Amino acid sequence: MERNLKNVLVISFGFLLLFTAYGGLQSLQSSLHSEEGLGFASLSVIYAALILSSMFLPPFLIKKLGCKWTIAGSMCCYITFSLGNFYASWYTLIPTSVILGLGGAPLWSAKCTYLTIAGNSYAEKAGKNGKDIINQYFGVFFLIFQSSGIWGNLISSLIFSQASNKVEISEENLACCGAYDCVTDTTNTTGSAEPSNSFIYTLLGIYTASGVLAVLLIVIFLDQIKPDQAKTEKEILETPSFWSTFLATFQHLKDKRQCLLIPLTMYSGFEQGFLSGDYTKTYVTCALGIHYVGYVMICFSAVNSLCSLLFGKISQFTGRKLLFALATVTNTACIIALLLWKPHPKQLAVFFIFPALWGLSDAIWQTQTNGLYGILFEKHKEAAFANYRLWESFGFVIAFGYSTKLQVYIKLYILLSVLVLSMVTYGVVEYLEAKSSPGTPTAAKKENVVSLTQETHV
Repeated sequence: MERNLKNVLVISFGFLLLFTAYGGLQSLQSSLHSEEGLGFASLSVIYAALILSSMFLPPFLIKKLGCKWTIAGSMCCYITFSLGNFYASWYTLIPTSVILGLGGAPLWSAKCTYLTIAGNSYAEKAGKNGKDIINQYFGVFFLIFQSSGIWGNLISSLIFSQASNKVEISEENLACCGAYDCVTDTTNTTGSAEPSNSFIYTLLGIYTASGVLAVLLIVIFLDQIKPDQAKTEKEILETPSFWSTFLATFQHLKDKRQCLLIPLTMYSGFEQGFLSGDYTKTYVTCALGIHYVGYVMICFSAVNSLCSLLFGKISQFTGRKLLFALATVTNTACIIALLLWKPHPKQLAVFFIFPALWGLSDAIWQTQTNGLYGILFEKHKEAAFANYRLWESFGFVIAFGYSTKLQVYIKLYILLSVLVLSMVTYGVVEYLEAKSSPGTPTAAKKENVVSLTQETHV
């Protein structure tokens, strides 16, 4: 096997193992640790730490440690979060959430840097276009990585399904599920007993082992950057210092189009936060039991992956405006339906319809918003995508932060309001773009839609 491709596969399967664990844990946080909102707080802290990490750590760590050891060290940060869940409390989960968040940005940055170096290196030897090889490597990576959402959730559901303490949920307890949840009694709103510690520890043991295997895979099988590749790495890392990058991120807000895209970017964090936090807890866990959370999130992940591939290909024929309209209509319909729906175990199919439709919408938000940033800010991609990560992470922080303070119906109204505002400001951006460059050819722009792949996974 060609050596660079081997390294791409090592990184891909390392991320698959790591995010099989983290993805499953993220979906369960609000259900496993509902006392005093600990689960929501830990998720909010993760994204707050990620914001700080994105601004300062990646260039420094990659330059000091190199890509391989930055990836390995950052993966260890994720393992601490799995360990913190063994004895979940404010003194274990919050510090490990901070550690995970700080490791998130260096992990993804080092991965991108390594794949870029590997792609350019092979392209130079084979006499091929570097951008084409890099896109192929990223395609291989995400083909393998995206399935982590399926495996992590499948493991949790299979384990919790073995629990012998499942009980019938009374109609009185079911009345506390859904949009008008009994927020004052969050610790015991359902009749479904929590899984025993033995099942929880079994799950956490599997997740921790998966993370350890990921680190070992990277340490043992991932090649260091070769000496003749050092120049390539140096060129990639010798961008402006992180202080100037930090300033450039905020200086980019002078562009009114960037300011107008803030609501749309934050909405991406809001809607993902609602599904993984509120929907899994107040609809699925409340009415069906925690063992169904994994199955529901598998449905979301599978539809999201398929639609991401589909919409990425058909956008050149439909245009992004039509796709944004489809996502808006779909999300709006889901929000209104969630406000009206009274979840009941007899309506099992409905619990999967919502995440499927949500996955369809999310696929559009991710692919098209990233493509929009790549097209509008072609000359300032670094600052633009730094803003993307910044504002999306703020969306996550806010969504998880207020989750324990507000009832679900209020969160749904907030979600709908942000969506409407996002579409209004996005419409203004499209108007300004059409007004400023009515005759701009689209061929050059399409190349940028491939641009930077979605990196919202922590």
